[in-house]
Amino acid sequence: MKINVFILSLLSFYFLYSQESSNLIVENDINNLDYSTISIEIDNNGFNFEILDTGINSKYSEFGSGFFMDKLIMVSSKKIGALARVDPNTNEAYKDLFCLDINKNGSLSSPLLFSRILNTSNNEDQLTFTPDQKTVFFTRSDKNNALVYKLYKANLEEGSHGNWINHKLLPINTNGASIENPFVDPKGEKIYFSSNRSDSYGGYDIYVADINNDGTLGPVTNLGPNVNTPLDEKYPSLSLDGIYLYFSSNGHQNIGGYDIFVSRILEKGVKAPRNMGNTINTPYNEVAYFLAARNKAYLSSDRPSGKGSYDLYAAINNEIKQSLKGVVSHSKSKINLPNTTVILKDEDGNEVAKQLTDKNGGFVFDVLPFEEYTISTEKDGYVNKTSNFSASKGFETTYSKNLELDTTAPKIEKVNNNLAIVIENIYFDSAKWSLKQESHISLDKIVSVLTKHPEIKLSINAHTDNKGRASYNMNLSKKRAASALQFLVENGINKNRLEFKGFGELEPKIDCKSNCTDQDLQENRRVEFIILN
Repeated sequence: MKINVFILSLLSFYFLYSQESSNLIVENDINNLDYSTISIEIDNNGFNFEILDTGINSKYSEFGSGFFMDKLIMVSSKKIGALARVDPNTNEAYKDLFCLDINKNGSLSSPLLFSRILNTSNNEDQLTFTPDQKTVFFTRSDKNNALVYKLYKANLEEGSHGNWINHKLLPINTNGASIENPFVDPKGEKIYFSSNRSDSYGGYDIYVADINNDGTLGPVTNLGPNVNTPLDEKYPSLSLDGIYLYFSSNGHQNIGGYDIFVSRILEKGVKAPRNMGNTINTPYNEVAYFLAARNKAYLSSDRPSGKGSYDLYAAINNEIKQSLKGVVSHSKSKINLPNTTVILKDEDGNEVAKQLTDKNGGFVFDVLPFEEYTISTEKDGYVNKTSNFSASKGFETTYSKNLELDTTAPKIEKVNNNLAIVIENIYFDSAKWSLKQESHISLDKIVSVLTKHPEIKLSINAHTDNKGRASYNMNLSKKRAASALQFLVENGINKNRLEFKGFGELEPKIDCKSNCTDQDLQENRRVEFIILN
């Protein structure tokens, strides 16, 4: 019943979608319980891969499986000797583990057997190492069934370069189920693998288990329906920072066969995956994708341009550049706001980048295709604000998002035993007394208070830092105080209610003398609005 419902849903999808696209192909054989395969046109989806032959492929299968001591570890069915056993399921020799040197130009050396201890007369498959490379988790076919793999663990003997001891068949293995493609996360805290356990959604699913401090494994958890489908999900791996999960699937929307997908690992779970696009995936099978560097990976594919069943390729991602630009302004006056702190955060709320807006209130961030972000703004005298942003395109582009901030209300508080109207700092051009445009917004708050309270009289007191000559600073402070007074008068406040004073550097807010930081100097450059009555 579960299978029939799934097939019917795919057929429904076909009839709906076929009206919009002639590229949709649906193949099904309900009598043989063969799941339908959907093949549709998929673009680059935010990736731009260059696929390179590694130069070591043969007529047999080659699969990459991570690194050990700066060597690439490969799983292959290359025949070793005339008496090599042949797997009747593949008609190739039983797979063994090989190691290859990575040359300076990125090419690979001829493969050598990796370990006479780990290689046996059975099928060897993927392996993975803890970050310190002292523990290996590896898979080997069951003696009685070459299609069923079991997960083992071994430790590197102290002082050796490849003597693996303490081999253990791990208790997470279950009867009749195969465990394949193990991958330890970059912190060595979790192990991911694929399996056709009884609680799978169908076929092979991807699972995860914690690696305890004593090296044992915790309970096994299915990654859930965002990742797993009624078809097969295999070959999990992670980005170098552990944020992204890569895997191969023939159950999600794909170009054909197994495609490579990526999902973001969030604190609340794993996001629905994204097909990594037509610069890496083909109508054939692409599997075993794992990173060697941030934008360099290896994968295996049976595309017809290769030499054998599955060939090993290098994949260079020529990163698609995207940026987010915008301007922060005041919501009412539309005046641009320089020196606003703008913070870009990822979907988990982690800070990605932080900057101050330029003199025109502008900001710019680099972003990644199809990522979700939040943008937080902070500025003295304004209400903090958070906005959502989605990088929704897969090609090189610049997004635009302008932000508007509301002002906070002015306060009447004590300042040095004097009652004052307290607002954010008033800004002037360097060494000048003309008001910056953003300061008009701040002074409007003073106008509002004085308009509501016609009995209040003010002294406008301007202060400078201690850089430069004292006489110059005194004169500059007087002119700045006068500029503020002039603005208030021009906006309807009776001049008789106002006076101004310049204090230069005589009354610093922070008495740092000759050891002032930039922050100290900024604090000392201020205008205070002291209530006289």
